[in-house]
Amino acid sequence: MIHKIKKNVEQLSEREAKSLLLQHFLRVQMLEETSYPEEQFLKDMKKEYHDLLQSASNSKQTNYNTIHIVFGDSAAGSLKIALPRDEKVIRFSDLFSIGPVNQLHNEEGLKQRKKWLFLHINMDEQRTFNYIEEFQKTVEDIKNIPTNIPIYIWTANNAHEQTAARFILHILKEKKNDIRLINISTAFQKLWPNIIPVHTGELAAEKLKIIYETYKNEQPLTKQLRNMLADEWEKLDETTEVLRIWEDDQIKCVSESHFDAFIIEKARYLHKELGTNDFMKSARLIGEVLGHSDQYVGDVFFEYRVRQLILEGIFEIEGVPKAMRFYSVKLKAGYLCH
Repeated sequence: MIHKIKKNVEQLSEREAKSLLLQHFLRVQMLEETSYPEEQFLKDMKKEYHDLLQSASNSKQTNYNTIHIVFGDSAAGSLKIALPRDEKVIRFSDLFSIGPVNQLHNEEGLKQRKKWLFLHINMDEQRTFNYIEEFQKTVEDIKNIPTNIPIYIWTANNAHEQTAARFILHILKEKKNDIRLINISTAFQKLWPNIIPVHTGELAAEKLKIIYETYKNEQPLTKQLRNMLADEWEKLDETTEVLRIWEDDQIKCVSESHFDAFIIEKARYLHKELGTNDFMKSARLIGEVLGHSDQYVGDVFFEYRVRQLILEGIFEIEGVPKAMRFYSVKLKAGYLCH
């Protein structure tokens, strides 16, 4: 059995492996910080283990009767485990709540987006190098979906997935496929009212499976609604802002400094909690901001804003800001109090 496990793990892509590791860490966090029982933790881990083995053994399946489009590596990894073997996941590895999104249908627009990400966001070098090619390949994969195959687009109530869904619906505007949106935020409000996930990537495979089984037979989007959402993308395509949030059930473009005051507030809180005005790990500050934000813009964007606040003289720095784990920050004396 150990040889089979090793073989199946080796078949995973790097991103899929990282996604599963993230899911395990999230489970441990839930175990330590919530009422998540140890018995359920063990049960869920065993189920994920068996699902992974089954998913890996079916990885060579090429005839699909359903296509799922999902945004983010973590969400894609969990969804692949949750779905039957004859249903395919197309993953869009990008974060649509940040960076310019105008003119993404042509290479010039993609070059501008790649440049902004390269200049502001700490990204893996290989991913940055292949950014345009991977983006275009994903778009082509979506355009080439056969007309007879139903499509599910997975979203949640955040600007990232809502922006991405509108982009995809614009790509598919002339296609005749049945298209359904599965909003995990809406699903959770009905199935588990006390939990409100911010994005699909937070969910483990078994929760995604339950949501899918519950909502997979919903009526497809009407032509009118598809056109309306595609038209909303055309409006986003004309914007120049590099930050989008989800507010009042719509996407809003805001200044890139939108979260700066919130970051400073959380830094003040941590200084007070730690009982010192000394340097704190930037990862600790960003984790605090991320944990208390109801928006999904990613830790990479908050880290960018921390670096910007350093340049603006609000934070002092100790270390080299090549990644958040390599440096510490503290508020300058004039910013410690309101």
